[in-house]
Amino acid sequence: MSERKGAAYSAASIAARVTKLGKEISRESGGRRLDVIVTMDRGFVFAADLIRSINAPVVCHFVREDIRDVDHNGHARREVLFGSHPELKGRDVLVVDAVLESGVTQDFLLRRLGEGRPRSIRLAVLLDKPGRRRVALEPDYFGFRTASNQVWVGYGLAAPNGTGRNQKQLSSGTNNSSRKSGKDRKKKA
Repeated sequence: MSERKGAAYSAASIAARVTKLGKEISRESGGRRLDVIVTMDRGFVFAADLIRSINAPVVCHFVREDIRDVDHNGHARREVLFGSHPELKGRDVLVVDAVLESGVTQDFLLRRLGEGRPRSIRLAVLLDKPGRRRVALEPDYFGFRTASNQVWVGYGLAAPNGTGRNQKQLSSGTNNSSRKSGKDRKKKA
């Protein structure tokens, strides 16, 4: 599904798309157990709705990325680390993240998980930003495809100030939730 002008998705359009993705994943899983790897902090809301739409046995695992910029022999290098990995040998694995931009982090995670020799490994994302890709990686499932370079807020995604994750809709650009409400503003005398 492509982005519309105005760059916003309603709660109803997100719910409909997530339900459709869940049905597609259910059909392709053939009723087999699915080990779902959820990336924290961005993927939790999307993952919660998606797994409830999957009609197959689901086991959830959670990973949190730790990105560090390090100096390696005078060269700046970025390291991506993840916590412990579950036993996935022979299992069908679905990695769930909210946004696929450069793909560097997801590619690294997929390769690391692949070392455990799962039967299959697939990637599902809510937002796919192919114009920002730095590696040859495409999601197996995506909710919406966008060309926007702006920050998306809502549905589990936070604005730069950390707010907005609880918004039911998804929007790009400025974050209206960071404005002060009438109760928070001082009245002029």
